[in-house]
Amino acid sequence: MAAVLTLPSKQSPFPFATIAVTAYTQSATVVFDETAQAPSLQINSSTVTDQDEIVQILAKEGRLFDDSVKAPAFFALAKSLRAATAFPDIDAALHSLDNHLLFAPSLLATLTLSHTVAKASKARNTKTAASFALGLQNAEEGKVVTRFPPEPSGYLHIGHAKAAILNNTLPRCTKGNLSFLAVKLIKSGKAYADDTDQETMRKQRWDGIPSVHRDDSVEDNLKHFEEMKSGSTEGQRWCIRAKMSVDDPNKALRDPVIFRCNMLPHHRTGDKWKIYPTYDFACPVVDSIEGVTHALRTNEYRDRNPQYQWMIEALGLRKVDIWDFSRLNFIYTLLSKRKLHWFVDNGLVGGWDDPRFPTVRGIRRRGMTVEALTQFMLAQGPSQAVVSLEWDSIWTLNKKIIDPIAPRHWAIVKDKAQYSVPVTINGGPSTPEVKSVPKHKKNVDIGEKKTVYTSNILIEQDDAASFDDREEVTLMDWGNAIVKSKTVDASGVVTAIEMDLNLEGDFRKTKKKITWLAQPTAAHPLPSVTLIDFDYLITKKKLEENDNVADFITPVTEFKEHAYADANVKDLKKGDIMQFERKGYYIFDKESDGVLEFFRIPDGRAAGIASKATPTPAAPAVSPLPAVDQPVTNMYQADRVYGEDVNPDIDTKMYAVESIYKS
Repeated sequence: MAAVLTLPSKQSPFPFATIAVTAYTQSATVVFDETAQAPSLQINSSTVTDQDEIVQILAKEGRLFDDSVKAPAFFALAKSLRAATAFPDIDAALHSLDNHLLFAPSLLATLTLSHTVAKASKARNTKTAASFALGLQNAEEGKVVTRFPPEPSGYLHIGHAKAAILNNTLPRCTKGNLSFLAVKLIKSGKAYADDTDQETMRKQRWDGIPSVHRDDSVEDNLKHFEEMKSGSTEGQRWCIRAKMSVDDPNKALRDPVIFRCNMLPHHRTGDKWKIYPTYDFACPVVDSIEGVTHALRTNEYRDRNPQYQWMIEALGLRKVDIWDFSRLNFIYTLLSKRKLHWFVDNGLVGGWDDPRFPTVRGIRRRGMTVEALTQFMLAQGPSQAVVSLEWDSIWTLNKKIIDPIAPRHWAIVKDKAQYSVPVTINGGPSTPEVKSVPKHKKNVDIGEKKTVYTSNILIEQDDAASFDDREEVTLMDWGNAIVKSKTVDASGVVTAIEMDLNLEGDFRKTKKKITWLAQPTAAHPLPSVTLIDFDYLITKKKLEENDNVADFITPVTEFKEHAYADANVKDLKKGDIMQFERKGYYIFDKESDGVLEFFRIPDGRAAGIASKATPTPAAPAVSPLPAVDQPVTNMYQADRVYGEDVNPDIDTKMYAVESIYKS
């Protein structure tokens, strides 16, 4: 198919979907035309200008619909999401993409950037919005184009989320055809082929020693490059290095490698290409060609910024401004992919989406919302300071987002050590009654739930143990009741309670408001649930470079409570967020052997985010001072400053005085 896609490089918003599907399928030749007003596709003697239609045609030509039965749904989703504004709709879409690693981060970044732009336009004069304008050189309103490169070496973690939210995203679309640029550099004398082994090259770069091939002829360099392209045994010995400097104080500029052989088949293009550009070469080239105006990246790359600009200038490409910001670090948290791999490989976690992991998939599975992530990252702004943040701020923000919309449910712990207590309610219904009550008392739009009222209920052991004789308590969503009797076994465990219902009682005068559940029957069974909480994976707030991660593993990081829950939780779907009242916020994860599993969502409170493996140490015991005779005085007593029996022998020119403590 001889198809040509013409794109205006300065169009805003840029037609990312169009170029992405073209690059993915390689079903058309891309031509950038500064005079074009909109994308157009020349195919089979016809011209198509509708972007949605272009995407559909190229996808079909590239047999993209054959990759998955869900492909049509993805295209429909892409079209509808552009107009989506309700957070639940966006959140549900992201959930549907959980198993599509390369697509989901792209959509996440696109949506969050759109959200960022919308927020910033409404709050242009706010402190946060103003902070983003600082330092963004050569920026023109409505013409800034950024990007978030895909992360091919692992799942995105919370550190990447900051970059994603400060950037726009563009899926990989270089098609591996940057080799002609290497030829251009070689012909201009700005690159050369080198077969120096890695260890020697590293030492020579460090010591400022030139390679023996640095001044080889253009003809020899091109010959070696052709061998590299063919993947021959001879070609695999060589690489291409940029001819920048031998002894620049900035070692990133000391003739870096820009092309290497790689014989492993590519997951998209197979064995078509035997050579691949390095990140340091491809990044500035792709940014410039694809219309990026500002490359936002973390300041760990600051030494490479001159290298980035050298590549663009050497190739005569359009200039791209660089804006760097600090990395995001959290206490008790590993962001090193190598160390995270170690946890996965050793079976210490369930995978890259483990709720204890700082990956985007992991924290999302634990109940972090996209909106909270976005707001938190925007609040951090373009700070240059490298700090280790506490987790309390982001979870507190998350709580503010979920609290108004999280339906309320009840759960009664039934573990052996804290088993539930049966309660007989005198004056209760003779037969079970089912009534509808709001799922959220402050937000009736959340809907209603069914509550069963009966004379036989269950309460938690902790509540039962706290009751005094004849104490009046409030049964939530029902009314007051007075404790008539309490049965306790020899070990102090409450085994039964009898109460008198007192619906005329004033709930405002009771100190205890407790949750309860009707005892299960065949007609009204109670689902069994597992409430799961987590601890940090490591016991040290910040691991140093030379620390062995195995020395700081938290012994136990998962804590489970078994409970009954009200029957309404059976209507929940995977990923639904709710609150078990008096326990906390939870996200429904899955059903396992008939038991519903819920993950506790941290709410930002100190007790909830503190490391459970490192309790606050008790104050050391202090030995009492020996008893001494004290003079009679009306002043308060105080310990002697120098202790007992102190007679300092000091050579001094001051006049001598007797000790104030001398008997």
